[in-house]
Amino acid sequence: MNREEIMKILPHRDNMLLLDDVETKDGVAIGHYTVRGDEFFLKGHFPGNPIVPGVILCEILAQSACILVKDAIKEGELSVYTGLNNVKFRSPVKPGDTIETQCHIKRVKHPFYFAEGTIKVDNRLCASAEFSFAITGA
Repeated sequence: MNREEIMKILPHRDNMLLLDDVETKDGVAIGHYTVRGDEFFLKGHFPGNPIVPGVILCEILAQSACILVKDAIKEGELSVYTGLNNVKFRSPVKPGDTIETQCHIKRVKHPFYFAEGTIKVDNRLCASAEFSFAITGA
């Protein structure tokens, strides 16, 4: 699905929608985002050597995973982070890189979803995490 289709599921807009496309296959969400170089989070992180902040990589994972539970999100509801565990940053992500996420849901105790995912660039592992989120009427 493309950005327009993703926006029908996720509430994120403008510079906080961090997926260019995503597909689901056999319970795995595979998403992509190309770091263009002009993103707000690169300004100052770090001048002359821009690197995507780890918290942004975690957000990209969460957005990808939420696509897997799209049918559980009713109108007026949001999915919100409830936890991050075993987060590891292994290799920097820089402007020009195309990120590939792979996420799957490990366990569900509605409204909580427990997931894990990885971020790779050119098959190089850049980040991995276990995380949870909840569907809420926030």
